[in-house]
Amino acid sequence: MTDDQGIRGVLFDSGGVLIGPVGGRWNPRYDFESIVVEHHPETRVELFPKAFAVGQRTLDAATTTVNRTVYHRAMLQVLGIEEPSEALLHELEAPAAGPTIEPFPDVRPVLDQLRAWGVGMSVVSDNWAGLELGYRALGIEHYFAGFVISEVLGCCKPDPRMYAAGSDLLGLDPGECLFIDDDPELVSAAIQLGYQGVALIRVGLHPATVPAITTLDELLPLVAGARAPDGR
Repeated sequence: MTDDQGIRGVLFDSGGVLIGPVGGRWNPRYDFESIVVEHHPETRVELFPKAFAVGQRTLDAATTTVNRTVYHRAMLQVLGIEEPSEALLHELEAPAAGPTIEPFPDVRPVLDQLRAWGVGMSVVSDNWAGLELGYRALGIEHYFAGFVISEVLGCCKPDPRMYAAGSDLLGLDPGECLFIDDDPELVSAAIQLGYQGVALIRVGLHPATVPAITTLDELLPLVAGARAPDGR
């Protein structure tokens, strides 16, 4: 996983690594049903699972991050809402009344230690624009030099531009950076591009293809054992 250059920076995936969804579901967010029913009380609630499946297929079929309106329209069509009002679409896309994401318990202590060691950090996420606002609300935005967001960049991992933008934010070469993601295939892609890499698998079996850890705490010994020769 490491090389003679050591580790001067860490590129973090977001969901599943640093944060999880309130309510246990990423997409759509937890208040989707209540908003739809408020605007359309006649909605057949038994169709929500089918709508969610269509929404996920819409996300999976795209080569870049799907526009929120396109995603929501796909699900609303399944629910029989062919021409959703601007008010409904606006509410679905507006900030939620409460938090939609929360950091895992091991996140802040690990970020504190990495910062104390002088390790640069950035977030590289297949996500919609505005992710950094959620991190700001959680009080953890300040740990990161910046955020690489697929909707903003116009491509998704494993496109090399995503990884490069993350290391560029830190002013570091790929070999000086460790990439961590909960998708082993994306870690493998990073390694092929010259990055160091490890998969964070919080639940389930470890992959055989790339190095893996179970908690973010396990990242610290890896970084400590491969810090740059000048101690940074």
